[in-house]
Amino acid sequence: MPHVAQVDLPRYMGRWYVIASIPSFPERHAYNAVESYTLLADGRIATDFRYRNASFAAPVKTMHPVGTVQPGTGNAVWGEQFVWPIKAEYVIAYLDSDYRTVIVGRSKRDYVWIMARTPTLPEHDYAQLVSKVAELGYDTGKLRRVPQQWPEATP
Repeated sequence: MPHVAQVDLPRYMGRWYVIASIPSFPERHAYNAVESYTLLADGRIATDFRYRNASFAAPVKTMHPVGTVQPGTGNAVWGEQFVWPIKAEYVIAYLDSDYRTVIVGRSKRDYVWIMARTPTLPEHDYAQLVSKVAELGYDTGKLRRVPQQWPEATP
């Protein structure tokens, strides 16, 4: 999986809305999916993934993996640890120069995430990102747009 040359980690930190994905099992019916990153003092990345399952009214579910940057990758390849000792591959395959949109993938081409700093994207921008996902070798027919509705209603 190709990755971007360099990621400015402090700039990358913060909230990313999941616009579309070829999702992992837990997030296959996610609504309002958001991934938030915090750079820790030891250089690792605290990750908070939150979503609602199958509807906007469902309770919020969360996961809290910790990312570790792989040396020599320009901060673009991480291991995301959900359960010790397994680290899932996290590759920043595309990142626009303004740090507004990102594509995160895996070498196996089994999962991919299109994320943005905003909960929605103009259709033209979304189509360009889908095209980039195809260029990375993914079957874009498997992409699922994640329903986003903000501000959230309190269930």
